[in-house]
Amino acid sequence: MKKLSDHEFWFIVGSQFLYGPEVLETVDARAREMADKMNASGRLPCRIVYKVTAKTPEEIERTVLDANHDPRCAGVITWCHTFSPSKMWLTGLQMLQKPWCHLATQYNVEIPDTEIDMDFMNLNQAAHGDREHGFIGARLRKPRKIIAGHWADPAVQARLGDWMRVAHGVAFSRALKVMRFGDNMRDVAVTEGDKVEAQRKLGWHVDTWAVGDLVKEMAKVTEAQVDALVAEYTAAYDVATDNLAAIRYQAREEIAMKAMLDREGCSAFSNTFQDLYGMEQLPGLASQHLMALGYGYGGEGDWKVSAMTAVIKAMGEGKTGGTAFMEDYTYHLEPGREYSLGAHMLEVCPSLAADKPRIETHHLGIGMNEKDPARLVFEGRAGKALVASLVDMGGRLRLIVQDIECVKPIMKMPNLPVARVMWRALPDLQTGLECWIAAGGAHHTTLTHDVTAEQLRDWARIMEIEFVHIGKDTTVEALEHDLFLSDLAWKLRS
Repeated sequence: MKKLSDHEFWFIVGSQFLYGPEVLETVDARAREMADKMNASGRLPCRIVYKVTAKTPEEIERTVLDANHDPRCAGVITWCHTFSPSKMWLTGLQMLQKPWCHLATQYNVEIPDTEIDMDFMNLNQAAHGDREHGFIGARLRKPRKIIAGHWADPAVQARLGDWMRVAHGVAFSRALKVMRFGDNMRDVAVTEGDKVEAQRKLGWHVDTWAVGDLVKEMAKVTEAQVDALVAEYTAAYDVATDNLAAIRYQAREEIAMKAMLDREGCSAFSNTFQDLYGMEQLPGLASQHLMALGYGYGGEGDWKVSAMTAVIKAMGEGKTGGTAFMEDYTYHLEPGREYSLGAHMLEVCPSLAADKPRIETHHLGIGMNEKDPARLVFEGRAGKALVASLVDMGGRLRLIVQDIECVKPIMKMPNLPVARVMWRALPDLQTGLECWIAAGGAHHTTLTHDVTAEQLRDWARIMEIEFVHIGKDTTVEALEHDLFLSDLAWKLRS
């Protein structure tokens, strides 16, 4: 899979021959300067490559086709310095297959009081050109990100950088492969879904490998390989168990899973405690450490949350807040102090940890474990975050996002032998819970401190799937109304 640094974004500037060669030379020089200065700002995770000041439909179409076929190009950024007639862009934009950002800006910050004349007006027509350019995007109903403001403004550059991460997430998604060890947990509804539709809309290749294949791979792992990985564990985590055999067994599981994932080009995986054929322990520490390396994971065979976790991790590459597979477990309903407690049996990514995680070994009284699995135990860090759930509504996919505020757990819970995260749901627990249930949100989610609701909205727009956001101003009545209208709209689209 490509990293952020492997991608670039093509800058295509609109103009026309009407203004003469001198104006076009100035536009070209300014576009190069803007790209160079934005790249030098340090606020963009990827490089902008100025490609052309496009003056004809043929130039636009040729550049778009090149962008579509260049694997380094993760998206295009357009801007119209002068007036660029929008019919010129019609065919090229229809052919565009990469994410599109319309940067509605202008070269200068201020209107020069004494220098402004008709020569200045002819050259500086972005307010004119970008509105014409905006119309054709709206007329085509083409997914696009619109960012308005001066190109050198740090806030504008930050938003552009956030969108670049979204586009990287799109490229990652379209090449994503998910390895399922076994099938879904029996009789569970929300973890099911249409894998063909997921591949058509999101690019995800979701396939199954037998647990027996993993057991065979584990048999190939050498003691030297296990020694090396256990050394990594002890360097990264505090060992709080005398059961070193359990830790070594988890290392053997991780080495085998990673070998299979890498061999097949998979960046996400799922398993279920109901299918451990030939294995002594459900992978706990093994799955957690793989997630810390960037792989997505889903419990109970939940391939959708596995893939979403991998995509969101890719979008948040280089950030340090953390992204993890999560599950809502139980609530604290004391009036005025309402919290959700998120955890899982074993598998929460240590990227969320507030302090150094501990390796512990405890009995797991669910599933087919022959021996007690080792796992990482920690408290999650405090701070603003969100939880995201992708669900299959039958005929369409829906991405549900809720804003949350993670807190230091209000009690120690010394007998809870798993990683745990506590949070306040927005707008409050009761309203947020009613909205989540009304929207069909799953019990499995991806929790992230690194990616925003705006970024996930942009990702969903590019992927052309439904997006539902629950935030501080959401009410049950308004959300139910929006869901009703959305249901009608999506039925008309299908």
